[in-house]
Amino acid sequence: MKVTVLGAGAWGTALAKVLEINRHQVTLWGRDPGQLEQIRTTGCNEKYLPGVTLDPHWRLTSDLHEAVSGAEVLVLAVPSKGFRAVLEAMPSFQGCMVSVTKGIEYETGKTMTGIMAETHVDARPVALSGPTLAAEVVARMPTAMVAASIHPEEARMVQGLFHLPYFRVYTSSDPLGVEVGGALKNVMAIAAGICQGLGFGDNSKAALVTRGMAEIRRMGVRCGAKPETFSGLSGLGDLVVTCFSKLSRNRTFGEKVGQGGGVAAVLDQTVSVVEGYHTSKSARQLALKWEVEAPIVSEVYAMLHEGKEVRRAVEDLLSRDAKEED
Repeated sequence: MKVTVLGAGAWGTALAKVLEINRHQVTLWGRDPGQLEQIRTTGCNEKYLPGVTLDPHWRLTSDLHEAVSGAEVLVLAVPSKGFRAVLEAMPSFQGCMVSVTKGIEYETGKTMTGIMAETHVDARPVALSGPTLAAEVVARMPTAMVAASIHPEEARMVQGLFHLPYFRVYTSSDPLGVEVGGALKNVMAIAAGICQGLGFGDNSKAALVTRGMAEIRRMGVRCGAKPETFSGLSGLGDLVVTCFSKLSRNRTFGEKVGQGGGVAAVLDQTVSVVEGYHTSKSARQLALKWEVEAPIVSEVYAMLHEGKEVRRAVEDLLSRDAKEED
């Protein structure tokens, strides 16, 4: 099939590589013509995936209309903050749109497939998510994801697009749960990184991940997702890898903040987008709107956006009243 990947970062490039291996015709779109020219001349995306050889037959373009023209499937791997802008700049599209972006729009509270459904009413949105690190995917390490859509046939089609012996894709009928889990785990990963930066041990991180999962499930169910979704790949699976892997940019960002780095300075030093930074604002807003108890989200928000001192935030979390486990 003719598949266009919008977003020439690490994840978009890694998924284009999977599509290439599955013998699909790949177009890769990026905003930076200079970066695309570097990929064209060297056969590598040196900025995001250095040393990984890419197919010279990929069509590379910074023209959005050219990228979308003739595509049968679109894969959107652009940062959540610019997701709507890219969709609104695109020509109309009536095929399958796949979001691999993990975030929640602050202004509307919509997930990425929600934005797709609003801006391209004739398209068929699918969320593709799970515990995935781009460097491991291009190294062909065993990986699993879930394709979720209210259109079962589209979820199965996306499953077939990407499925490989080392890259397993499952399907789900709960895109909302899949996307909420994928977005909120980035906030928890920042908290896990902060614990690491403060020198806390494995007991602390295990407790954080467990309570973080309860918080994610609480928020997701309140907004209409299925509770069992959060025990799957896009919930527990993604939370574990993002909180514990040294390859996780959200965890790494949190670790540097925990070590005393200023939030703005650490963000400036980060090559890739730290989605959890933006999602913490959206998550706190939704927790207030839904009247959901979300102490970890609240403290991460306070640290990142209100300047709350890191150790004070941790002390406030630990000093909460005792309660039953939920």
